[in-house]
Amino acid sequence: MNRRSRVVVAMSGGVDSSVVAALLHDAGHEVVGITLHLYGRGSRNAGTKTCCAGQDVYDARRVADHLGIPHYVLDYEKRFQDNVMQDFADRYAEGVTPVPCVLCNQRVKFRDLLDTAMELDADWMATGHYVRRVEGPRGPELHRAADASKDQSYFLFATSRTQLERLRFPLGGFSKEQTRQAAVRAGVGVAEKPESQDICFVPDGDYRDIVRTLRPDTAAAGDIVHVDGRVLGSHAGITGFTVGQRRGLGVTDAGQPLYVVRIDAAERRVVVGPKESLGVSGISIRDVNWLADEASEPGTELNDVQLRVRSTHRGTSGRVRLLAGGRAEVSFQSPEQAVAPGQAAVFYRGSRVLGGGWIEPRSSWPPARDRDEGRAL
Repeated sequence: MNRRSRVVVAMSGGVDSSVVAALLHDAGHEVVGITLHLYGRGSRNAGTKTCCAGQDVYDARRVADHLGIPHYVLDYEKRFQDNVMQDFADRYAEGVTPVPCVLCNQRVKFRDLLDTAMELDADWMATGHYVRRVEGPRGPELHRAADASKDQSYFLFATSRTQLERLRFPLGGFSKEQTRQAAVRAGVGVAEKPESQDICFVPDGDYRDIVRTLRPDTAAAGDIVHVDGRVLGSHAGITGFTVGQRRGLGVTDAGQPLYVVRIDAAERRVVVGPKESLGVSGISIRDVNWLADEASEPGTELNDVQLRVRSTHRGTSGRVRLLAGGRAEVSFQSPEQAVAPGQAAVFYRGSRVLGGGWIEPRSSWPPARDRDEGRAL
């Protein structure tokens, strides 16, 4: 972005996107701010740690006015409910644990909003994500942020190569403290604003109410069953469980800690077992987004890559083998625990994101390598 450009900035009302708008404006670019109103239409009180709703919309407008840039609010509430919130509830009804932030980026921000930016004749669209876009020998690459504690590359794995051509992430080399300092210098008034939470449309932290409203069938009772077949108790709905969960199960087994091993949505059954039951040596993933330089035909393999199977996962070594139909098999170098279907599996080489996909239900995973892992199924 060395030349003067027209840039659409996705302004959520938080400190990150506000600083992006300020930095680009100060650099001499023609900045247009766009805020998406995603939920809570008509309310200014959607919570103090939300995103794209309530007070956030008003904060974004104040920042734009302070900078003297045009600002537009687009009502995407229906799109957000159809593409993100409904999918969130549907996945829980299937017994898997979704990642709505990935879908929001994939289906709303980097698809619909990016299309709008191009309709406005923008050269680029910029966001406040902590991730780096690096020009590689074969085109733009997606890399982890310089600040590992703020890195959001896991949530952006579904970004396509075509989208990367038009996206910019000015905060990829910043720490959060540096961003807040930049906000103070720019005088945008949101330097100390709290960060939005992981699930922005659940301001009270209880996602189960949202799921039960959209999918009442998820509140049906069922059994909690040990991996050896014993019925240990009952539950009031599968939405309260995720693979790897230990707390709040409401059952014990001779004082031995138990963990959720599998969720059988069809039978309303939650399967639990000891910690060793969680170990798996491989998983299957669907809807793979491929960003690696290697060919993407079925049979292509990536060896010695780092695999992250949830956003808080540090990563583990393994191998990825592409299959037909946008699927892939992932093999871990050593058994990995608490791998939850519905989460994203993202693979890296160094700081670079090579691709990723969605973890399929456990019944479709490759056979376990040893008898103990097989027994857990």
